[in-house]
Amino acid sequence: MAIFEGAGVAIVTPMNEDLTVNYDKLREIIDFQIENGTDCIIICGTTGESSTLTHEEHLECIRVCVEHVKGRIPVIAGTGSNCTETAKYLSEEAARYGADGLLLVTPYYNKATQGGLIRHFGAVADAVDLPIVLYNVPSRTGCNILPETIAAMAAQHKNIVAVKEASGNISQVAKVARLTEGKIDIYSGNDDQIVPVLSLGGKGVISVLSNVAPRQTHEIVASYLAGDVQKSRELQLAALPLIDQLFCEVNPIPVKAAMNLMGFEVGPLRAPLTYMEPGHLEALKKEMIDYGLAVK
Repeated sequence: MAIFEGAGVAIVTPMNEDLTVNYDKLREIIDFQIENGTDCIIICGTTGESSTLTHEEHLECIRVCVEHVKGRIPVIAGTGSNCTETAKYLSEEAARYGADGLLLVTPYYNKATQGGLIRHFGAVADAVDLPIVLYNVPSRTGCNILPETIAAMAAQHKNIVAVKEASGNISQVAKVARLTEGKIDIYSGNDDQIVPVLSLGGKGVISVLSNVAPRQTHEIVASYLAGDVQKSRELQLAALPLIDQLFCEVNPIPVKAAMNLMGFEVGPLRAPLTYMEPGHLEALKKEMIDYGLAVK
């Protein structure tokens, strides 16, 4: 059984102006997501600025999220690291806090071999009982999980159950689907490829777009799964101009700017990320308005 089907939001981490984590605002946007149809919360992923959170902040975000969601929808905790022992530690703590699943990114900078990936993910899988979603985003980590490697890990570890595929390579996604024969749930890691991944048997998306358009993103997946492929495709295509602007600078710079434009007051970003370029901000605002989002 899948951890979730539909649209999971890779939720931002709100900051106060002094760059401390704004936990009250986090609770507020969690409620906004649930009230607008989001099917799962993914906390402390890339969009949540996990790379600049301290371990204490990282774990507190997970604890606050699980506690506030109160079982209304699943919570998947981002607990990946380029250090295997750190990934094990964060994963064990997330399990203790009651997360429903874990999202483990490929080790960044180290550029592990495929054998190293098997050892890394296997060590975390052996340390916890929670279902694990592998996160393949080679453009950010410099490391690609090959389909054969995913299939091997799924065969070896019953709790490695899914992959967030953000390689952008649809041929690779198709090969994962063929080699794993339904043993691995596939989630699109790219908002512009939701329908293509669903067409290959995917279960949904782990989405940046959902931060600003949770209802619409949910509907892209729900329509497809209900058999209305035409509606799903139309919704996907209608969202593409906004999606392009949400990735015109490195994520999560644009999406936090977009949320601030909507009045959510999620605050600034931690260095080395910085404010959005003025020209890009204007283009983002235009596409938000054209898409029908309320901009203040």
